[in-house]
Amino acid sequence: MLAASSREHIANRAGLGAARRSARKPKDRMTLMSADYSPPSRKPELVCPAGSLRALQLALEAGADAVYLGLKDATNARNFAGLNFDAAQVREGVALAHRQGRQVLMALNTFADARDTAPWQRAVDQAAELGADALIVADSAVLVDARRRHPQVRLHLSVQASATNHEAIAFYRERYGIERAVLPRVLTLQQVQQLIRHCEVPVEVFGFGSLCVMVEGRCALSSYATGQSPNTAGVCSPPAAVRWDEAADGVRARLGGVLIDHYRPGEPRGYPTLCKGRFEVGALARDYALEEPTSLNTLALLPQLIASGVSAIKIEGRQRSPAYVAEVTKVWRSAIDTAWAAHVGRGRYSVQPAWDGQLARWAEGQQHTLGAYDKPWR
Repeated sequence: MLAASSREHIANRAGLGAARRSARKPKDRMTLMSADYSPPSRKPELVCPAGSLRALQLALEAGADAVYLGLKDATNARNFAGLNFDAAQVREGVALAHRQGRQVLMALNTFADARDTAPWQRAVDQAAELGADALIVADSAVLVDARRRHPQVRLHLSVQASATNHEAIAFYRERYGIERAVLPRVLTLQQVQQLIRHCEVPVEVFGFGSLCVMVEGRCALSSYATGQSPNTAGVCSPPAAVRWDEAADGVRARLGGVLIDHYRPGEPRGYPTLCKGRFEVGALARDYALEEPTSLNTLALLPQLIASGVSAIKIEGRQRSPAYVAEVTKVWRSAIDTAWAAHVGRGRYSVQPAWDGQLARWAEGQQHTLGAYDKPWR
């Protein structure tokens, strides 16, 4: 079984890696005031997705500072058939990245099944043995296990852990030694700025990609149709639960037998999830009841994100094609470099029409939003 958190365990690991972390000993959180804030002195990393070795190669060629990936099993929250990495591919990808001075982050970001925790233990061991630069983890049991058995491996708190305030992040740092936290996409820009001012852990935010209105790590909506939790199965829509029924008037999409959309002939099809389905609600015509497919695009906020002290900007899309990875990475590499140059006084930043044009080709629903970063309804 995975080791459980306990007073004895916490005491034993208090000195773990002390020399490595002594410079980052947290201050009293209550004394962290705005006066402690200093402007960022380091350009944010560009963290890009890879669902295949080819996508990883293209991400590096396009300028990614780090690539995140997952294994071909339920430890990975993008557990799609035909995607992801086996051990040999991870080893090759890590070697390729390290030769170029880049990093590989392995996502073990689902929640361990209490009936069989062995896959998560094996994945932690594999990541450490294969040389991954950090593990992206959500489950506290997996965090404990990784820290206990592989203390040399950096731990990043996954967005699936849904830590939305600096106190929660401080808890994960003190208990499990996390060295970065990925923020959920439910915070306003002002909330992100405030969190960073009071947080001793480097923060990573999403900059572009498919968006969900649900709070990461806390959604069980699809399980009502599929009988499986996305937090353990690794996907919102398991392939076995998805069915496309073609007819003369179009295609009907079903999830676990539930009709979630009807596409007219030639109409683009969306990702088959309940939250992005179109339904007839009462007397209303068929429409998106919860969320219309759209992509997060924060190019317009990039100067503010950099000034806030964000340590890394993440691109969503491990389930997307290598072409998507290549094109989106190129745009964001150029944008971050331009925004950073403006931040340090070398030129000005503005969103280039060509950037938006290129990203629009890959946007879900072919439309963009600032998501929760901007709340115009308030």
